[in-house]
Amino acid sequence: MGGGYGQAQQQRPQAYTPPSQSYNAGTLTAANKLPAGICGIILNCLGVHKFILGYTTEGLIMLFGSLLTCGAALPIFAIIGFIEGIIYLTKSDEEFIETYVKRKKGWF
Repeated sequence: MGGGYGQAQQQRPQAYTPPSQSYNAGTLTAANKLPAGICGIILNCLGVHKFILGYTTEGLIMLFGSLLTCGAALPIFAIIGFIEGIIYLTKSDEEFIETYVKRKKGWF
């Protein structure tokens, strides 16, 4: 009786492969250049331009650095934000994407 009845077939367990979590790199584009540049110039010391670009750590450093020093570091962060705002606006779209999307350059 070789019909295979009663014989347990052994199958190799397949390894679990979690669903791929693909990061949508398209969320930050050259369209973020204008809002980030304007916020860098106007709201410079608050670090809003960093949050727009997705740089949360740098934004928090600027925000809390300005607030926790009771304004002592505010002029420094204001100058940094102003300069970065001008840099964002003067870069071409290709340079902006290369620098702030692909290379993730956080400062200047």
